[in-house]
Amino acid sequence: MSATKSKITIGHVFKTIVWPRRKLLAVGLLLIVISRVAGLALPWASKYLVDEVIAKKNIPLLYNLLGGVIAAIVIQAVTSFLLTKLLSVEAQHLISVLRVRVQKQILRLPVRFFDNNKSGALVSRIMTDVEGVRNLVGTGLVQLVGGLLSAVICLVLLIRISPLMTLYVLVPVAVFGFISLKAFNKIRPIFRERGKLNAEVTGRLTETLNGVRVIKGFNAEAQEIKTFEAGVERLFLNVKQSLTTTSLVTSSATFLLGLASVGIMGIGGYMNIQGSMSPGDFLAFTLYLGFMIAPIVQMSNIGSQLTEAFAGLDRTEEIMNMEPEEDSTKRVKTISHIQGDIVFNNVSFAYEEGKPVLKNISFTAPSGSVTALVGTSGSGKTTIAGLAATFLNPDNGLITVDGIDLSTVSLNSYRSQLGVVLQDDFLFEGTIRENILFPRPGASAEELNRAVHAAHVHEFTDRFELGLDTVIGERGVKLSGGQRQRIAIARAILADPRILILDEATSNLDTESESFIQDSLRSLMKGRTTFVIAHRLSTIRQADQILVIEGGEIAERGSHDELIAKKGRYFELYTYQARI
Repeated sequence: MSATKSKITIGHVFKTIVWPRRKLLAVGLLLIVISRVAGLALPWASKYLVDEVIAKKNIPLLYNLLGGVIAAIVIQAVTSFLLTKLLSVEAQHLISVLRVRVQKQILRLPVRFFDNNKSGALVSRIMTDVEGVRNLVGTGLVQLVGGLLSAVICLVLLIRISPLMTLYVLVPVAVFGFISLKAFNKIRPIFRERGKLNAEVTGRLTETLNGVRVIKGFNAEAQEIKTFEAGVERLFLNVKQSLTTTSLVTSSATFLLGLASVGIMGIGGYMNIQGSMSPGDFLAFTLYLGFMIAPIVQMSNIGSQLTEAFAGLDRTEEIMNMEPEEDSTKRVKTISHIQGDIVFNNVSFAYEEGKPVLKNISFTAPSGSVTALVGTSGSGKTTIAGLAATFLNPDNGLITVDGIDLSTVSLNSYRSQLGVVLQDDFLFEGTIRENILFPRPGASAEELNRAVHAAHVHEFTDRFELGLDTVIGERGVKLSGGQRQRIAIARAILADPRILILDEATSNLDTESESFIQDSLRSLMKGRTTFVIAHRLSTIRQADQILVIEGGEIAERGSHDELIAKKGRYFELYTYQARI
């Protein structure tokens, strides 16, 4: 799995985000040009107000000027409304599209990626990192271009009034532009780091809320508060650093443009006294100067927003460039109906290089058979099941299904015929009905009822006021461990898979419930290739083959009676549990 480490380029953003929306942005640019030109009516009218209306007491011209300024104000209001309606809405739409795209990409990544990343951090990557594009497609980019255009128009008008004063103004403006450019180059990695820190803090907070019972059970609230405070402090220091940089830009703008204003007062006042400039021209120059400086200062703020947008897109691009688990160039084979013959041939696997978890595992699981995996914790049982489920890919060796290399089979065609009951029996927030229907939302009421009874879910739902429509809370927190596991088994029964993986499927059941579930599981496993991981060895006596996994290798294999007769490792485990 690889990801690009380089920054996302302006050209890439222009090609993928800006150019496809060029027509909309062109309309937005036209609107902002109209708005900015209309805004120039006020300084233009001020010259005539002083030199023509007040000096010459020209009342009719006063009415004309007022009418023109009111019309300009209306135009500004209308164009501002249309600009927000067009571009801001499109920006939010793009954010929605990008969130869906990133979420889709993340779900396509291998299980190993999720093992190495916090769910809360991934939520931040999906929801927060893409928000900056609103400054690219929304009013930000258009205002940047519009502000530049306004500044150029005002500059021309300023030169027409007084080239000398304009030249004096341009010196501090140029210095301000240089400072801003340097600041934005420095600020981009700060924003990028902020996204990472925000993801870490969000991830830890999500873990804290999910594990609140463990935290309270160990009286560890103070410890978690301290951990969260440390993360928030790092985030604060990052924000502080960016604020320091942006405040430098703002302060330099205040200082440099303030100097320009003082100079204009001096030069303009002197020219008025000398009679080389009329009071109206001086007033117009002052107002035009404000109209030129305002978008320049605004552009510095927008520049900061665009820098933040690029930093978020950098992180988004990392996700989008990661290799998905479904390699379309390699997984080209589709199996419409799986028979279920699975063969492991010298399979090795390691989560970390140099630390093998499985070493040259070889066995055959014929169609319709039950293969039980037993052994101590960490021996590699769950890893074998993960390989059979295509959650993991072998580092060496070959896994075949119906004689076809599993690494070449389309994941969609394979997993559509796969059922799993995992050790953590994960349930989604919602109702019991919704959780059981999860693999087949369109299943009939009869099929649902059959699965409910087969897994003995009705034994406890019949006692609930809302029955199957009972809301179970996040991760099924309102249910007992045994109840959650029965729902997970019912879900697998409804899926009607060809290959079934049961990872400690009865670990959370009491003895009476387990006897019911074992009957259901025997019915479920009939005719399906099944892998069973169980610490309770009494539950796997009827398995077609039992593999004893020790240190990532198959220490023993055979049926229950055969392994008991050998009096080896399986015999030790079985008799030890029998004594307990």
